[in-house]
Amino acid sequence: MKRLWMAFGAVLVLSFSVLGWIGTRIYQEAPPIPASVVTTEGQAVFGQGDIPAGQNVWQSMGGMEVGSVWGHGSYVAPDWTADWLHRELVFVLNEWAQAQWNKGYDQLGAEQQAGLRGRLEEMYRRNTFDPARETIVIEPVRARAIQANVAYYTALFANGQTAYAIPKGAVPDPERARKMASFFWWSAWSASTNRKNDTITYTHNWPHEPLVGNRPTGESVMWTGVSILMLLAGICAMVWWYASQKEEPIGETPKTDPLAGWRSTASQVATLKYFWVVAALILVQMIMGMVTAHYGVEGDGFYGIPLSKWLPYSVTRTWHVQVGIFWIATAWLAAGLYIGPLVSGVEPKFQRLGVNVLFGALLVIVAGSLAGEWMSVQNRLTDVQSFLWGHQGYEYVDLGRGWQILLFAGLLIWLALVVRSVRPALKVAGDQRHLLWLFLVSSAAIGLFYGAGLTWGQHSNLSIVEYWRWWVVHLWVEGFFEVFATTIIAFFFTRLGLVRPGLAARSALLSATIYLAGGIIGTCHHLYFSGTPTVAIAWGSVFSALEVVPLVLVAYAALDDLRRGRATQWALRYKWPVYYFVAVAFWNMVGAGLFGFMINPPIALYYMQGLNTTPLHGHAALFGVYGMLGIGLMLVCLRAMGQEGEWNDRWMKFAFWSMNIGLFAMCVGSLLPVGLMQTWASVDHGYWYARSQEFLQTPMMQTLRWMRAPGDTLFALGAAALVAFVLKTRAKSASA
Repeated sequence: MKRLWMAFGAVLVLSFSVLGWIGTRIYQEAPPIPASVVTTEGQAVFGQGDIPAGQNVWQSMGGMEVGSVWGHGSYVAPDWTADWLHRELVFVLNEWAQAQWNKGYDQLGAEQQAGLRGRLEEMYRRNTFDPARETIVIEPVRARAIQANVAYYTALFANGQTAYAIPKGAVPDPERARKMASFFWWSAWSASTNRKNDTITYTHNWPHEPLVGNRPTGESVMWTGVSILMLLAGICAMVWWYASQKEEPIGETPKTDPLAGWRSTASQVATLKYFWVVAALILVQMIMGMVTAHYGVEGDGFYGIPLSKWLPYSVTRTWHVQVGIFWIATAWLAAGLYIGPLVSGVEPKFQRLGVNVLFGALLVIVAGSLAGEWMSVQNRLTDVQSFLWGHQGYEYVDLGRGWQILLFAGLLIWLALVVRSVRPALKVAGDQRHLLWLFLVSSAAIGLFYGAGLTWGQHSNLSIVEYWRWWVVHLWVEGFFEVFATTIIAFFFTRLGLVRPGLAARSALLSATIYLAGGIIGTCHHLYFSGTPTVAIAWGSVFSALEVVPLVLVAYAALDDLRRGRATQWALRYKWPVYYFVAVAFWNMVGAGLFGFMINPPIALYYMQGLNTTPLHGHAALFGVYGMLGIGLMLVCLRAMGQEGEWNDRWMKFAFWSMNIGLFAMCVGSLLPVGLMQTWASVDHGYWYARSQEFLQTPMMQTLRWMRAPGDTLFALGAAALVAFVLKTRAKSASA
């Protein structure tokens, strides 16, 4: 165990050292934000503070929940970076063509078009930022193109656009729309302007835009090859390691259920309402998901109901994402609160009070943050108020800064409650102590790492925000929650006597070490094209490939869990929690592994970022892995909490298979083919076209988007059965 702990510590220290060093490079080399943009003739285009203010306008109306910037965000509206850039380029080409040949650009011959494209590329890729004056100087023709784009976007966000699910009055103030347009322009400038003394843009030539010479860089191609080699090498090493291990026998199992005589403590009974809230939030997320998906084919309503007047797409998608995170986190936090007394056998003084206070705080945060996001999108808050209590506009961390701070405080309270409930067990010698320490380390990481979401300010450079945002999304959710869940599952089987504490501790610690070895630095695979230096591509591509390695062989652990769940007759009472753990392994392999690696290599993500291949991975990994895991942990606690009588096996069977089959049908029946068709369009025509109304509104694409309905419906029925089951659950009386 000592060697395993040393390896675990070494992975943490070395990985965070590399990730921190990459962060310093991002701070140093992020695309500059100019104080002013002027023409060569001295005409002012954008002034002091316009771009940061425009970023805040974009955030307050929903930000990444209304289209995307640099490929990060939602999928119905365009990517504003690519859309702005293409419109600006076409304007300039047409003006030049009219001035020289009195024709539109599309009417010119191939040689004439090539000449204009060469002239265009030279003008756009030349970096004219003056650090001393903090000024960008552009040609007058670009200023005219910018004016045309400002007029277009002002009308778009004032009048709305059904195809983009943008309602009328999204940004009604022309001055605020102009400032928001300046932010879109800056994101496009970063994507088409070479870094100083370099031949690639700040976003590594993303998006694919042939008109301005944006094509994959040599680094993207090379590091894709290296990442694939690392994946194959990692899989080979893992297979050899598994082959070298002796099979561990289950050993003698208890004759009766060790938890049969357990009476939940007062604090454990208090966690039951957490699970009721989890069930309610699952229902809310499911409804919001159905409405959000439908906006993709009927942008201003829901089967004829003009729902966008009250719940526009940006709100329903925000709530769909946020509620999903809330219920998954609540299930896991409640499981941590329940397992403490179960492991130590001790109920700390005032533990129930702490559990109840935390529950009330979480309710306030959930309700308050969702209400604030709605008010922000409805233009009922100022930009400053929106940042603090409304909508931050950054996907997965949409809630306002004030709510973030309160949530962080709530997580620290949770950590304190978990530590005080587990501490008595640390005094007992034995192998279980190693498992307890890993549990506490992962609990501390969950409590503390959400703090990364407090590192950026209202006017921070988007590259800096993206760096820290993915600390929350990838490290907090995909990293340490994984370690926490692995440890709790190990506790579950240890407490039932189906696995020895020493073996459980070794397996959990080894799994955590292997996963974090790729997962921490692998965070950078989200940052390839977010205004980051080449080191993000190099390290991110290699280590994100290593993330996939342990997922390839998760079936071993899943089959072990299944075998333990069938070891004795009484163990069958835990059949459905075990089935959800097996489902986690399946979706880890398919959703996180297969669908994740499909978009992770730089050359793949260059064309696929922000297409429907992203929600394919997102749905299969977030719900398939973390959602199923949250449900499994919830069912473990409910089983231990109230065991009078048998569970309704028919309901549980229907819920399990309906949700899993429905999720699979949603992924392969709609999201995958839509994403692949978009990828073809991105490669063939340019990224802007893959996200455009012209492409997405074609009959074939509309049909493929409608094909989500069967899978969504089956999934919804299964989720409803699960919710009804949970809400009927009652706990035994607490012990004296």
